[in-house]
Amino acid sequence: MTPDRRPTQRPLRVLIIAEAANPEWVSVPLVGWSLARAIGRRVDIHIVTQIRNRDAFLRAGLVEGRDFTAVDSEAIARPLWSLGKLLRMGEGKGWTALQLINALSYPYFERLIWKRFGPLLRLGFYDVVHRVTPLSPTISSPLARKCARAGIPFVVGPLNGGVPWPKGFDAERRREREWLSYLRAAYKLLPGRRAMLRHASAIIVGSRHTRSEIPARFQAKTIYIPENAIDPARFNARATTTATPLRACFIGRLVPYKGPDMLLQSALPLLQAGKLHLDLIGDGPLMPELKFFVQSHESEDAVTFHGWLDHQQVQDVATRSRLLAFPSVREFGGGVVLEAMALGLVPLIVDYAGPAELVTRETGFKIPIGSRDEIVQRFRAKLTELADAPAPLTVMGENARARAEEYFTWDRKAGQVLAVYDWVLGKRDDKPAPFDGHDNTGHHTG
Repeated sequence: MTPDRRPTQRPLRVLIIAEAANPEWVSVPLVGWSLARAIGRRVDIHIVTQIRNRDAFLRAGLVEGRDFTAVDSEAIARPLWSLGKLLRMGEGKGWTALQLINALSYPYFERLIWKRFGPLLRLGFYDVVHRVTPLSPTISSPLARKCARAGIPFVVGPLNGGVPWPKGFDAERRREREWLSYLRAAYKLLPGRRAMLRHASAIIVGSRHTRSEIPARFQAKTIYIPENAIDPARFNARATTTATPLRACFIGRLVPYKGPDMLLQSALPLLQAGKLHLDLIGDGPLMPELKFFVQSHESEDAVTFHGWLDHQQVQDVATRSRLLAFPSVREFGGGVVLEAMALGLVPLIVDYAGPAELVTRETGFKIPIGSRDEIVQRFRAKLTELADAPAPLTVMGENARARAEEYFTWDRKAGQVLAVYDWVLGKRDDKPAPFDGHDNTGHHTG
């Protein structure tokens, strides 16, 4: 580890690299913003982000030059983004193609960062450099090598992504235009990735799957901290405990891999019998197909399509339910699951990838992964069981909310990251323990 060179009379200074960070967006940009701001409540930070986020930063009250720097990499990013739209072959599709485009354009962004901040880093003005976003482990970071040469610890992560498509879902894979996903494993051979992992002082991974993809020789400096968290101030409503009949909601894009069509098929007998009401929050290419399914089975009174809603409206609708029914088969982080738990909803999910790492027996239901028909049948069985006997949902909802607030707030995550900073700076000898459902700011256990 690097000896602690920080003067005792001043706080820790961290340069946060967050190419995607925006308080007004969702998914990765919101993760970048939320984690950076939580860290900034503990130590002195300066955020470096892409120019497209500048106005949102200003609207949030940050001062340009003092709190953040917006790097204009549009000369490369804009034309490549246009190319990426063509490769994706549809809005919201072709995620792997988008990551390929990001991998091509991102090094220029870091080149501009080094041009602006390299002199300060060589002088030791910052104690740590932390690349928070991109989250994708396929996107390398040339800054890692440069920081190593300057003697500045470089932390990368949470890295997350690349969850394999489960067997039996090739049709959904093709509908998502995920042609490049068949070749995704080739990224492990890229020299830029190996250089980033070699020169990073610490590698934070946001899922157990991503940790499994880190080569063995780098595992000693790899720490598992789940990607997502919640802001208790934003998720402060409380789910109902008395809804009759049972009410469940789905939140997310209406796309094949998230399974809203599987949910409707599994719930159909209950919808027709008046034992279940579903609220579908979100929009996407499956919307016409889903509406036709509901209409053709004369279940319009039991299903409400809300489309996209703003944050407060999502809470208002979701808290009418007791259950988040979310049969997605390929989630990396599972942020929507945590948000539902924070509202006191009980998650009903597929036991695969990100969400499965967040939900316990006391807080939700994990349906074994299987074929499409198997998932439909297993969801139907659990929904039927809960519609007939919903009493356990009350305690489980309270447990879910307590778990989200205790272990999955951005403030808690910032504390976990600061433990990593202390480790790479030589302020502690023991490696921070990986997240195990409790706390990972304590001593290493294995």
